[in-house]
Amino acid sequence: MTTTRTEAALIRELGRVDYEPTFAAMRTFTDARTTDTRDELWIVEHPPVFTLGLAADRGHLLAGAENVPVVQTDRGGEVTFHGPGQVVIYLLMDLRRNKPGGKLYARQFVHKIEQAIINVLAAYNLAGERIDGAPGIYIAGGPSKGAKIAALGLKVRGNGCTYHGVSLNVAMDLAPFSWINPCGYSGLKTVDMRSMGVSVPLAEVQRALAHELTVLLDVSEVNSAAGAPQAADA
Repeated sequence: MTTTRTEAALIRELGRVDYEPTFAAMRTFTDARTTDTRDELWIVEHPPVFTLGLAADRGHLLAGAENVPVVQTDRGGEVTFHGPGQVVIYLLMDLRRNKPGGKLYARQFVHKIEQAIINVLAAYNLAGERIDGAPGIYIAGGPSKGAKIAALGLKVRGNGCTYHGVSLNVAMDLAPFSWINPCGYSGLKTVDMRSMGVSVPLAEVQRALAHELTVLLDVSEVNSAAGAPQAADA
């Protein structure tokens, strides 16, 4: 899928929305895409929910997990938790599209998303790092070294179109992470920015991460819209 047209990505601020209808809307949007459909980033916050990747093992749902809805998805990865106080940004993009930075491969796409998280954390004096073979971002030093603060799960279709995205823990109830093996790792500690000593409004981090993603993904302009997409938008 190629196009010589470069158009600004549309950033949608959906607010706090249930996971399942948002998942369905991502699939519908991607099904309806054409070569002229602009890319979109959806900023959301979800009520408590566990989501499972395509190959997820339900054995990673532990005691207590029955207190939270579980949704099977078509993204990569294992089980993760979404809840209030967490930035979630879904990336509905065409990686094969011509743009100022050139076309993207899936691995480059993941690397840029992770770098955006690292950059945002650094702006709040938190050091994040990658760990080989374990997508996401982890605390780089101190007593919480190796604790996970951000998760990444994507679906990349054969035509290069993506959905699902990234989550960054800001100020959450972290207890539900103890009811799972996060991303399939037993005993993996999960933290948020607040537990790392940074108290900041969720909306501020939402804007910061969306901005950093648009910079690293070579989006030359940003348009914003509220609410879910309508059929005409696609």
